[in-house]
Amino acid sequence: MILMNEKIKASELALTGLNGENLGVVLRDEALRMARELKADLVCTSLFSSPPPCKLVARGMAKQEVAQEKQAVRKQDGPLKVKEIRLTASIEDHDYDTKCRQADKLLSTGNAVQFVVKIQGKEGPQAKELLERLLKDLAASGKKETGIQLSGKQAAVKVLPL
Repeated sequence: MILMNEKIKASELALTGLNGENLGVVLRDEALRMARELKADLVCTSLFSSPPPCKLVARGMAKQEVAQEKQAVRKQDGPLKVKEIRLTASIEDHDYDTKCRQADKLLSTGNAVQFVVKIQGKEGPQAKELLERLLKDLAASGKKETGIQLSGKQAAVKVLPL
């Protein structure tokens, strides 16, 4: 959790400016006034020292930085989670769009997606076409890890996030 603006309770802060310049020890009210004037957020970087070090950050960027850090940590944490999406070879356009959006969302959050198309009878070529169309539509958010694998009753392809 990050402490920002009025949530910082310390009376004195070690302040760093927008461009990383050291502004020294400043009173909390003075730091908040400076943040308002510069249209910036006052962000506390550590609670374990006295006075706590704080910095001025462009408005809205602090939360964005924290989200990016969390995403980077999650990517490093462990193996990708593989989510399976099942389809049929004769899928309607609306359902196809829904599955495509669902896959795009999963890929953008850093998960891998395994598409599985159930095949009945002579639907093999139709299933392969469907998977190729999916790969083409999702090219902006993912790339295939494996080729399209046709086996007995299903066709499958695994897509990794970019």
